Amino acid sequence: MLNNCSYLFIITLLLFSSAALFAQQKEIITTREYPRGYFAPAMKIAPQASGTFGELRSTHFHGGDDYRTQQRTGIPIHSIAEGFVSRVRVQIGGGGNAVYIDHPNGYTSVYMHMSGFNDKIARSVKEEQYKQKRFDVDLELKPNQISLNKGDVIGKSGNTGASSGPHMHLEIRETKSQSPLNPQLFGLHFPDRIPPTISRLVIYDRMDKPFSEHTPRRNQALRSLGNGKYDLSHSTPVSVNGVFGIGIASIDKHNGTSFNHGIYSIEVFLDNENISTVLFEELDFETTRAIHAYIDYPTWVNEKVKVQKTFKDPNNPLDIFYTLKNRGLVQLNDQKVHDVKIIVKDVHANTSELNFKVKQNDNFTPKATLEEGVKQFLYNQKNEFQTENVRVEMEKGVLYDDLNFQYTQSPAPSSAFSASHKIHNLMTPLYNPYTLAIKAVNLPENLRDKALIVSSYGVPQGGEYQEGWVTTKLRTFGDFYITTDTTPPTIRPRNLSDGKNLSTQSRIDFTIDDNLSGIQSFNGYIDGEWVLMEYDSKNKHLWHTFEPHLSKGKHTFELVVKDRKDNEKRYKVNFIK
Repeated sequence: MLNNCSYLFIITLLLFSSAALFAQQKEIITTREYPRGYFAPAMKIAPQASGTFGELRSTHFHGGDDYRTQQRTGIPIHSIAEGFVSRVRVQIGGGGNAVYIDHPNGYTSVYMHMSGFNDKIARSVKEEQYKQKRFDVDLELKPNQISLNKGDVIGKSGNTGASSGPHMHLEIRETKSQSPLNPQLFGLHFPDRIPPTISRLVIYDRMDKPFSEHTPRRNQALRSLGNGKYDLSHSTPVSVNGVFGIGIASIDKHNGTSFNHGIYSIEVFLDNENISTVLFEELDFETTRAIHAYIDYPTWVNEKVKVQKTFKDPNNPLDIFYTLKNRGLVQLNDQKVHDVKIIVKDVHANTSELNFKVKQNDNFTPKATLEEGVKQFLYNQKNEFQTENVRVEMEKGVLYDDLNFQYTQSPAPSSAFSASHKIHNLMTPLYNPYTLAIKAVNLPENLRDKALIVSSYGVPQGGEYQEGWVTTKLRTFGDFYITTDTTPPTIRPRNLSDGKNLSTQSRIDFTIDDNLSGIQSFNGYIDGEWVLMEYDSKNKHLWHTFEPHLSKGKHTFELVVKDRKDNEKRYKVNFIK
């Protein structure tokens, strides 16, 4: 068995080797200096990534690095530098149990998905939970409340929140802006000598039209030459006619793992002139949803392939473009053959390069699909559409580009209290929410407060009834109708029954679920007094750990669970402790 000193030696050796490799290779682009060596590893195990900064997730860019924890929870997590606990969060989803530490050098480290906190942090959290009478809390602490030295234990690794497996999520943020920065730039490296892989090149013939599912796409067959070098499988120049853009699919691998990771930068050159550079050095949580404008969203919907566009839609708010000329779009003004070079790097400067040629061809005609709609929506203004049965209202900034808005109405499903309304289609991403109102049909008065809007897939979208309409805010297009939720949640005890002697049990466990609108609240009471119930939504697991001061003898426990339409389920038993 290796002791802690041996682990520290191995980790130091790995980090030193990785840092040396980092320094020996080509430079990566950065916009600031980073204090390498200031932060220490958070866990005393060899660093191995299951996720990295800037990765393309389904609804956002990944804002930190995910450290594997050997498929287990409970590994001690240490403060990576001196500082103080500035914030502690307990979320039902998201980061689960999370600790924020402000450091004197102007950065904040964040640790997520923890299974628990150290005693001092845990006491502060529980006090706040009992004060607010809720499980999920967001607690801000003063600088002198909980101070830490580098290496102090703050808690243990876990699988809480929206985690899909045991790991530790680490972020390093600029304290003032709370913008996350790539942790590996601070010297917290993972072993990686493998250049990124380029698996797809797409030429987009823009034809002076908004980007959409109708934009002509031409996938180019690639050939790997080895050592990170790529070209096309044919030597002839790619014909273009008018404005075009470029997209690539690329991932990075690390030594010793099978995970797909995000790349650090994409540089596009036309005849050695840099026309676009995408850089995953810093992100902004306020704009991270705009990943749907950065990738080719229709291709993602149809093929589940994330092609990264090296050009920018007009209302894309992302600030990840280090260089961008003419929004990354290209138009050739002569009949010459031009060279295109795409350089992709990971954060260790392992580099891949794709070279090909393009040529203006006046005889080439892109194959465009006719776009039809009932109304044109413009991204830079407010847009509205209304019929006698539906209303759509979009404030300025909802769309990334102009849109030929489509709408159709079809008969109601058997369980619906409205027609089914097709609001454009699923292949158009949205940045901000829009308002959808649907006219209710034959909705009984006693069910009006139970009405909500659902998608054609039965996914609840929320909504409130008012003056004959059910209204909600959405961030997706699709098919929608009105239904009702009158069914209360379900409660299934796992280790509790009426009259049971629980003297040998430290806690009581339940499975809770809801059929449609979703769990809104849960509250537990022992002898009429509120007690803390902890919740893992992904496993539908709810539990209470008995407090040390609970007296021996007979007690009454009651659990009240409500869904988002205020349907309520109660469970009440007596027990002996």
